[in-house]
Amino acid sequence: MSDKIIKFLAHNEKISVICADTTNLVEKARKTHDLSPVVTAAFGRMLTITAIMGIEMKSVKDKLTVQIKGNGPIEMMVATTNNFPKIKGYVINPQVDIPLNEFEKLDVGGAVGYEGYINVIKDIGLKEPYIGISPLTSGEIADDFANYFVNSEQRNSAVALGVLVDKNGVKSAGGYLINPMPDAGEEEISKVEQAIFQAGAISKMLDENLSLQEIAKRITGDENVKIIEENITPIYQCDCSKEHMAGALATIGKEELQNIIETEGKAELVCHFCNEKYQFTKEDLAEIIKNIDKP
Repeated sequence: MSDKIIKFLAHNEKISVICADTTNLVEKARKTHDLSPVVTAAFGRMLTITAIMGIEMKSVKDKLTVQIKGNGPIEMMVATTNNFPKIKGYVINPQVDIPLNEFEKLDVGGAVGYEGYINVIKDIGLKEPYIGISPLTSGEIADDFANYFVNSEQRNSAVALGVLVDKNGVKSAGGYLINPMPDAGEEEISKVEQAIFQAGAISKMLDENLSLQEIAKRITGDENVKIIEENITPIYQCDCSKEHMAGALATIGKEELQNIIETEGKAELVCHFCNEKYQFTKEDLAEIIKNIDKP
């Protein structure tokens, strides 16, 4: 089954809900970067919330970049998406392996770190991109983003993110984002809070093969949730190309390129996001130098 994201409204359209199944996306990221189990869990959560935030943007030209930098051994994770959402990312230390936490679960907080920040950059066609920065509160990702939404976007949110990993890879991955609409009252918010408490982990619900609509009903306590938008399929896909890489080489300048030709005779660039390797011969490099002066 393909991944999907669905937007809902609950409790007479007073509660906004976005639910995501990102199992295949996270598994592709795990394979692409050869991630350890705890990094798969951490990065998978980050990719999921990035995809959810991506569909909130208006245009396919809009770009969202999320960076998490903590004092744990992972050091830094980066993800970027459009509103499709077509998502890609990378991790500084993909092979981190640390002991399980006191609950015998993958210690995502320990791997990410309890101190650091979330950095969100939204390039939505304005003169300057929007930049939001929020401190890490737990390193568990979901709590950190709930805190980010309050601090940087002034909206109270319930965020749940989960990745279930076994010896074969990713069993399930997904998440949800719940926001009260301006006319939501204490009654609706209280019902949702109780429902979330009783619902359990998102990764477990997905592993039990609950549909996103069933999950939306369970986490809101509303059997009559209304689908607003569906058929959204998030994918992990890089848009790199040899042409893009040639552009990157051009930025180092003619002198440095000439030096590479004389000393190495060739160049190899590796894409951070997909590990694709691009080879540039002496002739390729000479062509890049020639094009630098072209208008």
